[in-house]
Amino acid sequence: MTGAELKQLRNDLSDALGRKLTAADMAKLCGLPEKGGADTIRRWEVSGPSPSATKVLRVLAMASERYPIMEKFDIFDRHDVREEDRPARRAAFREQMRDEARRRLG
Repeated sequence: MTGAELKQLRNDLSDALGRKLTAADMAKLCGLPEKGGADTIRRWEVSGPSPSATKVLRVLAMASERYPIMEKFDIFDRHDVREEDRPARRAAFREQMRDEARRRLG
């Protein structure tokens, strides 16, 4: 993930959560310490996040419709889920992801 992609992710998550996310909010979502976490996010928005942070960010990205649900989370395309039920289940999953992000933000 590049710095520009992280900036775009912050905007996309802001849209998904219905509120403008700050660098401090993104730091909370990534589990960074309160002191210095926002500065770390701002640096990452220039240079790109660390590989371990990128993994967390890709999971968080699933809260937005603009990002695919990662394969290891995508249990909706299995043979035992009726095709007509899949869109509703994906939507419910994304809403759970948004609820988790809101919970982390307090």
